[in-house]
Amino acid sequence: MRDQLEEALRHQDAGYGRAQHLNRVELPKRFYKSVDVARSEEGYAVTLDGRPVRTPGKKIPIVLPVLDLAQHKAEEWAAQKEFIDPATMPMTRLINSAVESGEEMIPAFRAEVGKFAANDLLLYRADSPQELVAEQERVWDGALVKLARKFDVAFQPTIGIIHQPQPAATLEKLDAALEGQGLLSLTALVSITGITGSGLLALALLHELMDADAVWFAAHVDEDHQIRLWGEDEEAMARRAKRRVEFDIAVRVVDALR
Repeated sequence: MRDQLEEALRHQDAGYGRAQHLNRVELPKRFYKSVDVARSEEGYAVTLDGRPVRTPGKKIPIVLPVLDLAQHKAEEWAAQKEFIDPATMPMTRLINSAVESGEEMIPAFRAEVGKFAANDLLLYRADSPQELVAEQERVWDGALVKLARKFDVAFQPTIGIIHQPQPAATLEKLDAALEGQGLLSLTALVSITGITGSGLLALALLHELMDADAVWFAAHVDEDHQIRLWGEDEEAMARRAKRRVEFDIAVRVVDALR
């Protein structure tokens, strides 16, 4: 089970770290001419030359519950040129990860978001410099207030990195906030949690307390402070841009399934 959870988490870095690996292996040639979306009673399936797409590992047929996700996945397949490059197919990778994980992974994915929320980025604050302290308070406290009001919970932020347990009642209510989320939605939420370092931001996004841009901004308060001090690093900004692509895909999945 842990291997499956780690695979779902790993898909978030496929846009950059895994892309380096893909550069070292021979990519498969495009073997199809047409890409379509077929509708059935179960949902929507992407087809290649009329045959439904299956997952690469377990060869499981993929049927999606909403048209938007199937169309986006079809666009990724249609955009492939001579070779099929998974690094350019973030929606396909996320969906494959979810389907191959299986429904039995739902509790583990739900627990993963809760684990981050219990030790969340938003709860561990800097003690200096004052500019960063003020920015964390302004952005992160705003997010915590929205969550506290929505779920009737209390948080205990701390300064430094020493573990600060959160109230058990808070963690129980935050876990309940994931009730009813299916495998695909939870896979996307695990991705958002891993990319941002925050289960609380993932929950705020799910429940429309913050939009995607606000979540992204909150997740990069510390990094943006360093950029203001030292300027941009080209490689770091390239990695950040690729993480944003993965983030936006996961957000699209959550929005489509909400």
